[in-house]
Amino acid sequence: MPLSFPATAADFGFAADPSPQQTTPAGLPLSFAAAPSGPFAVWTDGSCSPNPGPGGWAAILQAADGQTHSLSGAEPGATTNNRMELRAVIAALEALPQSSSLNVTVHTDSQYVQRGMTEWVAAWVRKGWHTGKGKPVENRDLWQALLAAAARHEVEWAWVRGHAEDAMNARVDALANAAREQGRSVQTGVTL
Repeated sequence: MPLSFPATAADFGFAADPSPQQTTPAGLPLSFAAAPSGPFAVWTDGSCSPNPGPGGWAAILQAADGQTHSLSGAEPGATTNNRMELRAVIAALEALPQSSSLNVTVHTDSQYVQRGMTEWVAAWVRKGWHTGKGKPVENRDLWQALLAAAARHEVEWAWVRGHAEDAMNARVDALANAAREQGRSVQTGVTL
């Protein structure tokens, strides 16, 4: 069962997110959810160790005015890094204001996600969710959920090199790893 945590950037040594008094059902500050339609940037990451094993995911959403909000969650049972990467993007896109189509740039260090959305998914759909080799597409449930979440917005998919110079990628990586470890502690009963 997926778990979500109230982890914030401040928990990991980064600038704190504003503390909202009122939030949307997705947990976003009302001021963030009411942000203008102009562009949003999203950074996502998934973590799994071992792979397969317990996993965590995280996303950082940034509005055009610079406001940021982070989301994270975990699956304490056996999952994979690819499932966690997908879960992060789905959660981010579903958390954005849904009142109108938004311009969103998703920054991911997962070529599986980036290439999946820009190169592979159209062919998978045409082939009844089978690969070019005729095998069923792995993680079909999450790919379908991602397509539905992405269809609400105009999404650009940007690949960033993991563990490199992108500060937001480093921040979201730390959040995903922390979520994974918190999920692992729930599974084993160990408190971190």
